[in-house]
Amino acid sequence: MTEWVALLRGVNVGGVTIRGAELRDVATSIGLDDARTVLASGNLLFRAAGARGDLTARIEKALSARFDYDARIVLVTRDEVAAAIAGFPFDEEDGERQPYVVFCLREQTRRALVDAAADLDGEVDPVADAPGVVYWNPAKGTTVSTPFAKVLAGRAYRETTTNRNLRTLRKIAG
Repeated sequence: MTEWVALLRGVNVGGVTIRGAELRDVATSIGLDDARTVLASGNLLFRAAGARGDLTARIEKALSARFDYDARIVLVTRDEVAAAIAGFPFDEEDGERQPYVVFCLREQTRRALVDAAADLDGEVDPVADAPGVVYWNPAKGTTVSTPFAKVLAGRAYRETTTNRNLRTLRKIAG
């Protein structure tokens, strides 16, 4: 059995509200073991056998049916979360900045984000890449207004990425 983390996209913002208990119920109803949520309900931890693609499809289908929205998740292993934390290349103790990890559904998405960031001011939008993720370290209060924030908000990326603060990831990793 693999320890998985389902990172839900776009919940508890924009009108889609999913409570932790409801999310656990959905997970249990489709046979996921030891399901629990961390912090906001957009973070589901569970154990299951099976391929990533099959599990992703099963979870998205169940969420869509239960909550009547076009559910999208990024499914990663708990080890992949730990690797993303360990690889954070910026000063996570810098109280003036937000330590973000952008999880990408596809490798081409990750490459496109890194390419888009290459032409941006690295002081305004510090960005670095690693397998499956893009690290971003914007100044607090600018996470919706920097050039990279605007790239991330584009439709192509909204549907294929999800962001988590490094502090949230540390709680997920336990």
